[in-house]
Amino acid sequence: MSIRPVKRIIEAQPKLEGAGVKLRRAFGFGDTGDFDPFLLFDDFRGDDPADYLAGFPWHPHRGIETITYVLAGSVDHGDSLGNRGTLGAGDVQWMTAGRGIMHQEMPHGDPQGRMHGFQLWANLPSGLKMTAPRYQDVPSTAIPEVVDDDGTKVRVICGEFWGASGPVDAVAAEPTYVDISVAPGRRKTLRVDVTRHAFAYVFAGSGTFRDASGPQPILTEQVGTADPTPRREVGNRSLVLFDRGDEVTVQAGPEGIRFLLVSGRPLEEPVAWHGPIVMNTRAELQQAIDELRAGTFIKDE
Repeated sequence: MSIRPVKRIIEAQPKLEGAGVKLRRAFGFGDTGDFDPFLLFDDFRGDDPADYLAGFPWHPHRGIETITYVLAGSVDHGDSLGNRGTLGAGDVQWMTAGRGIMHQEMPHGDPQGRMHGFQLWANLPSGLKMTAPRYQDVPSTAIPEVVDDDGTKVRVICGEFWGASGPVDAVAAEPTYVDISVAPGRRKTLRVDVTRHAFAYVFAGSGTFRDASGPQPILTEQVGTADPTPRREVGNRSLVLFDRGDEVTVQAGPEGIRFLLVSGRPLEEPVAWHGPIVMNTRAELQQAIDELRAGTFIKDE
């Protein structure tokens, strides 16, 4: 067994997206090779409705999958295929855009005005980029929660973890996506397949991700800002990118720690993208843009 070293720590940075939604982006729209098969991670937690009510009006997707996880508030969604629905607290939507879909997401706060959630983009391999679009809408009640003897809680959204299987299936990157809460002062070691790229995103409390070598100084990320000094303590809105190994060890701080642990099989394919359209070559990307302008982007088969 080998503990994964911490490759770098990135602080999610403020961004303005959609029709004026204020969010934090940990990575995306740059060199995402270390995160392959994942392309982007956004934290859209907000407590002021003015920061999120403008939402994400109609926009295209092609060649990717989007994973939306809601913690508080709700998101009304609709698409060009006629699908409509609402995601509530604890719910997940895994959308495979495939050959193309027009989509909108309109957030609403809970009675306290909170709209909390995350969106992750996963790349599709070349052979599936033009597959038929589909949804997997998963209510909170369908997501298994496993509690260990020491009180560690894990919600298994996708993949296998501690004997539980997440309800999201048939995903190209074969990811594991889990929501983990570790009690104050507890230390926990978690298995991660050695062949996968993996990261943790902390969104409550703080803690230490112990490793064989401390975080290394790196240049500022194009999106997130990497910590320029070796440090181990991480807190809210910090992303920890791991190097190779088959285990991750976390030591919870005095308030405990809650984080997403995400891993996936690298596709190792070229990436050409323009916003939410992600293909393998510039020619494929230009074709998608031309189709969008010509009104032929959405295909029946």
